[in-house]
Amino acid sequence: MSDTNSTDPENQIKSKTQLKQESNELQKLGEALVDLGQAALAKIPLDDELSDAVNLARKINRKKEGFRRQLQLIGKLMRHRDTQPIQFALDQLQLSHRQQTQKFHHFETARDQVLQQGDVGINALLNVYPDLDRQKLRQFARQADKQQQENKPPKAARELFQYLKDNMS
Repeated sequence: MSDTNSTDPENQIKSKTQLKQESNELQKLGEALVDLGQAALAKIPLDDELSDAVNLARKINRKKEGFRRQLQLIGKLMRHRDTQPIQFALDQLQLSHRQQTQKFHHFETARDQVLQQGDVGINALLNVYPDLDRQKLRQFARQADKQQQENKPPKAARELFQYLKDNMS
């Protein structure tokens, strides 16, 4: 007597809903690939057929029916491939992007701390990053304050951000 309720995933028969869900997930993965820039896409391990399908989808106008059908084709092609390396590479790219964004926000916070708190903010920043130049930070803060009072573009604030970005590691 065979056990139809086996816990082995290979022996289980998938329902139509499960198959459709998996197909939609593969299409979403394919759409994520289409949305990547060319440099990022080059870092993803794709075979020639899948790469050609993704590049063709990138050329098709997104508002047209052909784009939807091309995404379906990409999903169909991915059903016959191991998508784990593709998903892993995509996750790594997204992680790298999140890390870059966090760094950017850290620099912005440090810049705002210097501009808003003056010497107190500079001292707090120098406690964490002793290699920064106190005089240069004060100069940027004074220039930024002067530019703000004169309603000029915040050139000093941008320069301060760049200085922090270059020297905070």
